[in-house]
Amino acid sequence: MTQKNCLLVGAPVDSGKRRRGCLMGPDAYRTARLGETLQDLGHSVQDLGNLSPAPFEPDAQDHELHALNETVAWTTALTEAAEKAMQDGFPIFLGGDHSLSAGTVAGVSNHAASQDRPQFVLWLDAHTDFHTPQSTDSGNLHGTPVAYFAGREGFDAFPVVKNPVPEENICMIGLRSVDDAERETLQATKIRRHDMREIDENGIARPLATFLDHVAAQNGMLHVSLDVDFLDPSVAPAVGTTVPGGATVREAHLVMEMLHDSGLMTSLDLVELNPFLDERGRTAKLMVDLAASALGRRVFDRPTRSFS
Repeated sequence: MTQKNCLLVGAPVDSGKRRRGCLMGPDAYRTARLGETLQDLGHSVQDLGNLSPAPFEPDAQDHELHALNETVAWTTALTEAAEKAMQDGFPIFLGGDHSLSAGTVAGVSNHAASQDRPQFVLWLDAHTDFHTPQSTDSGNLHGTPVAYFAGREGFDAFPVVKNPVPEENICMIGLRSVDDAERETLQATKIRRHDMREIDENGIARPLATFLDHVAAQNGMLHVSLDVDFLDPSVAPAVGTTVPGGATVREAHLVMEMLHDSGLMTSLDLVELNPFLDERGRTAKLMVDLAASALGRRVFDRPTRSFS
């Protein structure tokens, strides 16, 4: 197993939605021994602490978009932090709600461009998060990060995305809550999208393997964004956006094990953990176990197919 210099970057972002609690996520991962778990696997671990947003003006309470200024400030800070972290190792961004991925993906994509390599994103989520500030009905900006880093219009208040991720370089797995506006827009894109019906019919390995083959063929850098609600709420209750029918523990571990076998993952988000909604830390512990699978934990060593 290739040893990595894992950089734990706390991102206590709680501005992307109205239900509070995700700001406690980074410390819940630490309490669940994420750092020690990765060290036990032979990786070096540096905990860089928690980030703070860039300076911002207080948000108006009656604005149709919830906490716009604060979310923009987090995006600014995370873009800079992610680009810098990529120069020093393998960053794991500890969320925090999913609006944080607007900044993390923009930052890692800037780094990929500096290396003259394409950026790819694997989005493990019940939702597409492909709204723009104009199309969202809820006004919650955790439903917009993919649209942002893919370069869609409508993000005038946000920093300009210097290196948008091409649509064909984005793969969504686990979808089961997509509204009409997102569905119509996505159908006109080249984004790879796989809902739970497809996974039920054909399994979760096939679409992932196809995507990983594509990443490898392009010598790409792969950012993985793992939302707690990718998992079924019966096994991962600590999320404010529960949608029944999610991935099982075994399916989720298979995804993570395949990512490790591929050797392609270069950065990771762990997002939407709300410890206030957890049951004795079970969701935090499961997310740590999944991160461990992605970084080399296995029952037995076995020959694996090459993605090089």
